[in-house]
Amino acid sequence: MDRGTAGSANRGRLQVGVRTEGLSEVVKPSGELDHHTAALLSEPLDEALAQGRSRLVVDCSELEFCDSTGLNVLLGARLKAEAAGGGVHLAGLLPVVARVLEITGAEAVFTVHRSVEEALSV
Repeated sequence: MDRGTAGSANRGRLQVGVRTEGLSEVVKPSGELDHHTAALLSEPLDEALAQGRSRLVVDCSELEFCDSTGLNVLLGARLKAEAAGGGVHLAGLLPVVARVLEITGAEAVFTVHRSVEEALSV
């Protein structure tokens, strides 16, 4: 399911796909996650939590950029998911996004997997 696109042309765009896999909600942002597009990711994460799915897998394999606003969306979802007894698993990080997590120290608070399949298997 495509949750929407924000921005224009090729810059500033984000599309978010959502699917349920067993007990996990898999959310796949594609494009650039920033101040202008963050709501497109936060909405399906919040919706999944509101529906009782507290194990969130974020497929980052097509996430080309993530700024501090995007990082805050992920951190906020993590706190909400953990409060509900679940967690946020990040999968398939591209080097540019992995670097943001490394620089900020956020990699220490997320469970990071090489792939969605690996995240779903634990």
